[in-house]
Amino acid sequence: MNPDSRKNSQNNWQKNTALFLIGQALSMFGTMVTQYAIMWHITLKTQSGAMMTLFTLFGFLPMFFISPFGGVWADRFNRKYIINIADGSIALASLIVALLIMSGIDSVGILLACAAVRSFGQGVQMPAVGALIPQIVPREHLTRINGIQSSVQSFINLAAPMLSGAMMSWLSLEKLFFLDVITAAVGIGIVVFLVQIPRAEEPAPATGERKNIAYWQDLREGIRYIKTQGYVLRMIALTAVFLFFAAPAALLTPLQVARNFGSEVWRLSAMEITFSAGMMLGGILIGIWGGFKNRVHTMTLSCGLFGLLTIGLGNAPYFWLYLAIMAVMGLAMPLWNAPFMVLLQTTVEAAFMGRVLSVFSMVSSTMMPLGMLVFGPIADKVSINLLLIGTGIVLTLLVIPLIGDKTLRAAGRPD
Repeated sequence: MNPDSRKNSQNNWQKNTALFLIGQALSMFGTMVTQYAIMWHITLKTQSGAMMTLFTLFGFLPMFFISPFGGVWADRFNRKYIINIADGSIALASLIVALLIMSGIDSVGILLACAAVRSFGQGVQMPAVGALIPQIVPREHLTRINGIQSSVQSFINLAAPMLSGAMMSWLSLEKLFFLDVITAAVGIGIVVFLVQIPRAEEPAPATGERKNIAYWQDLREGIRYIKTQGYVLRMIALTAVFLFFAAPAALLTPLQVARNFGSEVWRLSAMEITFSAGMMLGGILIGIWGGFKNRVHTMTLSCGLFGLLTIGLGNAPYFWLYLAIMAVMGLAMPLWNAPFMVLLQTTVEAAFMGRVLSVFSMVSSTMMPLGMLVFGPIADKVSINLLLIGTGIVLTLLVIPLIGDKTLRAAGRPD
C-alpha cells in the first residue's frame, strides 16, 4: 500500500471500523441463530444426553486443534482474506446441509459434521479478527472499539436464541441454514468491497527462507515470544485460573435455579436474558467510559466484582435478587474482556499477534470445560450454593496478583 492510500485509510478509520464490525455482526448473527437451531433440532429429535455431548465435542474440539494454526496463518497471510475464507467455509457448509435436507437426507451425523466445520471456521477466524482490529483502529481508540464490539456480541447472544426459537416455529430447518448463507454473503461482501485494510508492518524482510519455515517452527516462535513477554504469560495464566473457577457461575447456575427457585422454563430464560442484557450494558459502559487509565486496574475491578457477585449467587434468597446479581455480573464481564484484548493489541508485536491470540483462544475455550469436569460431578454431591461461595472467594482473591504484580501494572499503563 502506498503512503497516500495508507494515509487515506487512517483518516477513514471510523468508516472502515464501522463497516467491518457490521459485516462481522451480520455473519455472527446468522451463525448463532443457525447454531441454536441445530442444537435444539438434535435435542428434540434424539432427546439423548449422549448426542448432546457429541454435539458439544464436535463444536469445541476442532476449534481447539485448529486455533494454533489459525494464529500462524493470521501472522503469515492477509487477515482480511482469512476472515472471509473462514466465513465462506461456514456458509458453504450451511448451504450443503440445507440442500441435503431438502433432498430428504435429515441425518444427525450431517448436523454434527456441520458443527465441526463451523468450529474449524471459528478457530481460524477469531485470531485473525483480533489481530486485524489494531490495523484499522488507532491505539487510543482500541478500548472503546472493543467495548462496542463486546456490546454487539452480547446483543447477538441475547437475541439469537429468542429469534431462533421463534423462527423454528414457522420456518423449516433448511430455511434457517439459508439465512446463515445470506447473512454470511452480505457480511463477506461488505468486508471485501467496502473495508480498506492497511498493510500490516513486516517484522523482517519477507525472504524465501522465512516463507518456507514450518508451521511448527512458527508455533514454537510464538510460544517462545509469550514466555519472553512476562506480562503476556501472566495475563494468560490469570485468565486461565479465572475461567476455570468461573465455570460453576457460568454453567451450573441453570441447575441451581431449578433446584432453588423452580424448574419453570421462564426462569431459565430470564436468567440468560438478564445476564446477556448486563453484558450488553457493560460493553456500552466500557465503550463510553474507556476504563481506568491503567487497563489492569479495570480488569481488577471486573475480577473483584465477579468474585463477590458469585458469592452473592450462593446466598441469594429471592429470585428477583438473583436476577439483579446476574445482571451486574454480566455488566462486569466486558470490564475484563475489553481491556485485556486492548492490552494485547497495543503491546504485542504485530508479527506475533495472531499466534498470541490463538494461544489465548485455546486457553479460553478449554478452561471452562475443564472446570466443569471438576465441578460438575461435585455438584451432585455438594450444594451448588457452597460451590459458588467457594469459587467466588478464589475469584475475589485473584485481585491480589493483579494489583501486586509490578510487571502487570507496568504493562497496563497507557502509552
